[in-house]
Amino acid sequence: MRLRSLGNTGIKIGSVGLGCMGMSWLYQESARDDERSVRVINEALDLGGNLLDTADLYGAGHNETLLGKAVAGRRDEVVIATKFGIVLDDLEQRTAHRDNSPAYVRKAVEASLRRLGVDVIDLYYVHRIDPEVPLAETWGVMAELVAEGKVRWLGLSEATVAQASAAHEIHPVTAVQSELSLWTRDALDGEAGGIVGWCESVGASFIPFAPLGRGFLTGTLHAGQFEDSDFRTANPRFHRAAMEANQRIVDGIREVADRRSATPAQIAIAWTLAQGERVVPIPGTKNPRYLRENLAAAEVHLAAEDLAALAALPTAVGSRY
Repeated sequence: MRLRSLGNTGIKIGSVGLGCMGMSWLYQESARDDERSVRVINEALDLGGNLLDTADLYGAGHNETLLGKAVAGRRDEVVIATKFGIVLDDLEQRTAHRDNSPAYVRKAVEASLRRLGVDVIDLYYVHRIDPEVPLAETWGVMAELVAEGKVRWLGLSEATVAQASAAHEIHPVTAVQSELSLWTRDALDGEAGGIVGWCESVGASFIPFAPLGRGFLTGTLHAGQFEDSDFRTANPRFHRAAMEANQRIVDGIREVADRRSATPAQIAIAWTLAQGERVVPIPGTKNPRYLRENLAAAEVHLAAEDLAALAALPTAVGSRY
């Protein structure tokens, strides 16, 4: 797989990583299969997709434990990214609150290290910024974790340019993770290319989650197929009327895919890669076939006419949450 830089670290990583959240919760939970997920994670490493993304929130720690089990014995081959800051109150009801307090940061990192079974976390993100805690306090204690050798590099999830800039003045921001796909382009909006442009300007990586539109951009989903526990059941973009309206986006992607002898999923991922050399998408899957398809998107070349056609696609109907 082609390589890209991980922020300002000097480390090279595969240009497409793997989001592990769906292996533990939110999507089709009845199909959870830990043994298969371990195999998928190891195949990702075999194929060069070595940025593996998790969070303490996912499945109340289950996802970190799963990832730790999967990479045991292969620690030197993987870049582990995890997150803190959204505290689960009730797993079944999926209620949670934010906590970025210094005391909680220290509690959270120790728990993540234990579940992952590692001595150091490669990339540690603030999952969501807590408006009740000054970002400087949170980022300051995170910088202390770097000095103490518990964390290598720091990141922000769903941050604004102003927030990222303020953090970067205290300690380098290695990566910003936010949603970016052909139906969610907010990260490109604003002066100088938005948060994606900001990352490029300071040498940070931009890590798009949900580059496949939570599966919609693959062209394989239909209204009514989700089980009750699936997050998409209540998501506005997956209501029947919204899915029907948003089919225009999939149709446009499929036209480009047919022209390039690729799948719609590969075109959607290739489009995110085309947004800058610092962009490293992390599509999620627990299916070996889809893993191989997603990682192969790194080899798909989009010509200027393809990018123009994709840029002209309509924006999505329905809010993303």
